[in-house]
Order: sequence, then structure tokens, then C-alpha cells
Amino acid sequence: MNNPKELLFAALRHEDMKNVPWVPFAGVHAGRLAGYDATEILTDADKLVHALIEVNRLYKPNGQPVVFDLQIEAEILGCELVWAKDGPPSVKTHPLSETTQIPCLCTLPEKEDGRLPMVLRAMRRMKKEVGDKTALYGLICGPFTLASHLRGNNIFMDMYDDDEYVKNLLGYCLEVAKKITDYYVEAGMDIIAVVDPLVSQVSPAHFEAFLTEPFTDIFNYIREKGVFSSFFVCGDATKNIEVMCKTGPDSISIDENVDILAAKSITDKYNITIGGNIPLTTVMLHGTQQDNMKYVIDMLDSVGSKKNLIVAPGCDMPYAVPPENAFGVAQAIWQTEETRKMIENYVAVDEGIEVELPDYGHLEKPLVEVFTLDSATCAACGYMLEAAQKAKDSYGERIDMAEYKFTLKENIARCKKMGVQHLPSIYINGNLKFSSVIPSREELKEAIDGVM
Repeated sequence: MNNPKELLFAALRHEDMKNVPWVPFAGVHAGRLAGYDATEILTDADKLVHALIEVNRLYKPNGQPVVFDLQIEAEILGCELVWAKDGPPSVKTHPLSETTQIPCLCTLPEKEDGRLPMVLRAMRRMKKEVGDKTALYGLICGPFTLASHLRGNNIFMDMYDDDEYVKNLLGYCLEVAKKITDYYVEAGMDIIAVVDPLVSQVSPAHFEAFLTEPFTDIFNYIREKGVFSSFFVCGDATKNIEVMCKTGPDSISIDENVDILAAKSITDKYNITIGGNIPLTTVMLHGTQQDNMKYVIDMLDSVGSKKNLIVAPGCDMPYAVPPENAFGVAQAIWQTEETRKMIENYVAVDEGIEVELPDYGHLEKPLVEVFTLDSATCAACGYMLEAAQKAKDSYGERIDMAEYKFTLKENIARCKKMGVQHLPSIYINGNLKFSSVIPSREELKEAIDGVM
């Protein structure tokens, strides 16, 4: 296919494929290519468009997102944000943390609210600039993550204590998602990605009880709008891939925590396209160009059939990803056999970074260690860290607490040495206690008290 976006559309229509489409999720990373920091491109339409044009020019994608920021809706609805130079903002305050009121439908976002005018302006300009050849993604904050932004970690206890409140809050967040979908489709977006990182933090039973209905509703709504949909989840969502499929998205996007071969065997059963899952830090950020080429070649070889497949980073690319690494991914996709020959004798270099682990058997007080992709940019990681910080505030000097972000090479080495399998995770005194599940206050307290 000569038109790049048509290859992506063919994948989303579940057609047999000779080639696979490439979608670089270059959110804040786009700013690096144009010399802007993350805050600049997330608040200034001119700078954002300039950066996105650079992504399009350099990486020649089949599709690309316009904005990768899950806090746009939350900011409009009253959440205070913490801004960063090298990542999207994170939510600082939760307006419903002390109340179980449901916001009035009169508070649904309008086009003039918050940063929506900037986002819609950028979307319309990108449609005009590259829309003839590139499919454009409009990313909306999924209902469960938006509910968590509004309610905070209390949402997880609410699922046990007040299920009716949770369903009503999710119902409100679903209406927000529909409103934003309307605006983004009107602005020319070809694919609406419902991005809900916290889906990985609940069980399949809780998913079916609380999330099946709103997600099925939003994907039906997007389909009625005449555009494609994607269900974007972060973290170890392995247990939820099948229940996600049952909600009827056109595609599902996963990150490195999920085995794409195993996941594709499920998505193929439902004839759903799967996208992912190039590791963000070990490969894209800290790897070499050859590492990126090899990962893509190995992934293509492992999955076999190219039908129902999109190659993409596992999530929003880190700001500082070297451009040559993304070039390597693109080359491996477009010139697979030539690339295979280039790397046939390549062996990744082990930098041999040494880390010293605490003497867990002789600690003076409990040590709570939180391993995250990056709590500033990963919603699930942020809420897991928040749970640990609240425990630290409660126990004070009686416990120690540390976060290890996977974006740092020494922390990657630490994870390998400790055998950390999934992020985010909480270890207490060197033992895994919570993996890809955000603990309630009571659960974390019980775990800490057990080693006091």
C-alpha cells in the first residue's frame, strides 16, 4: 500500500497483511525532536504541532498520537497537576477524595475548558498537514483512570465497600469520555484510543463487575462515530486481556509487562488487532539502535502471522529516547530481511552495573520499596507510590520507604538482581507483597505490621 495510513486501517479492519504498520507513541518525546520540553508542547499548540511534524518527518509513521496526556480531563474537572520538563503532568489532588458525591452532568467538559482549545487546534492543524498520509490518534482518559484521578486511591476500597457509588462515578466518567470523543472526532481524529492504565490493577472479576459495561459502551459509541478504537492499557494486564477483548475494541495496545505472543493468541480469537510492545526503558531509552532492531525482528518472528498486528512502543516514549533507536525500529519494520542480516551476529552488551542490596535479614525497621516504570508518567505507578507514601506518612520514622524508577540504569540492574518481574510492585523487607495491584490502606498496613 502506497499510502501509509491505509496499511494501519487495513490492520484495524483485520485484513491479511504482508507488512505491519508502525505507530510511534511519541508524546513528550516529540518535544525533544523540536527542542522543547514537555510542558511547552503540552500547553502551546504551535510548539506541539512543530514537534509532531518532526515526528512525522523523521519516523515516517503509519499513525501517531497528537497528545499523550491523560490529565487533560482531570485538570478540567478540578485536579491540580504537577508539571515536569521531561514527562506529562501528574495528578496532585483528587477533588472527590473526601466525598462520595457524583459530579453533575452539567460539569462535563466544554470545548473552551482547560487545555482543550489548544489540543483541538493542534488536531485540526495536524489533520491538514499530514492527515492525508498518516492516521491520527486522539487519546482520551479511560473511565476507570479518570475516576481514580477524581477519587484517588479510595476508589479501590470503594469497589469492596460501595459498589453502587463506583458504578455511578464510572457512569459519569463514561459521559466525559463520550464528550471528549465527540470533540476529537470532529477535529479529524481517525482512531480514538481509550487509555486506561489502571485496568491492569484490578482482577478479571472486578473488571466484569465494574468495567465491562462502560468500556463496551464507549467502544460502541466510537464505532457509531465511524472511526476506529483502541483499548490502551499499561502494566501487567495479562489476566485481563480476555475480558478487555469482550468489550469490543478494534485494537488493544499493551506494554512490555505482557507477553505479546500469549496475548495475541487471545486477541486473535476475538479478531482484535494488538499493538505493542517495545520496552520503553531497557530497549528504547537505554538500548542501542541494534537492540531496537533486534527486538522488533524477534517479535515479528515470534508472533508469526502479521495479521492483526501493530508494532509500537509499550506506552508513551520517554522524552530522552535517542532518535536513532526509533529509526532502528522503523527500519526493522520496513526493511525486515535486510535488517535481519545486519543484526544476525549482534549480541547485546551487558554493562555490568553492580548494585548493593540492603541486608534484608538485619534491617532495623521495615523497608518498603516501590519499583515503578516512572511514577511521574505512569498512572498506575503513581498511585502505587502514593499508597506507599501514605503509609510512610502514617508510620513516620518507624519505617523506611524508597522508590526505584526503571528509567535509571542502576535501577534496571537492581530489578534484575532482585528478580522483579512486573512493574509497578511493592516489596517489603526484600519480599514481593504487591505486583501490579495497588493495595488498599488496610492491606498495606497489614503487610507492614506483619514484619514490625
